[in-house]
Amino acid sequence: MAVAVRVRELTADGLALVDTDAGPEEVSVALVEAGPGDVVLVHAKEAIAVVEQNP
Repeated sequence: MAVAVRVRELTADGLALVDTDAGPEEVSVALVEAGPGDVVLVHAKEAIAVVEQNP
């Protein structure tokens, strides 16, 4: 199951810090073009789609 989370900041090597219900987590954003403020779908710590881009 994929979960929608908001990107807090981009970090090194295609990773991002995102806000989850359990608190901040680091996930891979290597498969998508996402930036801070964007909402991404994450499955198994991998962002698989951008569902809302920060203007």
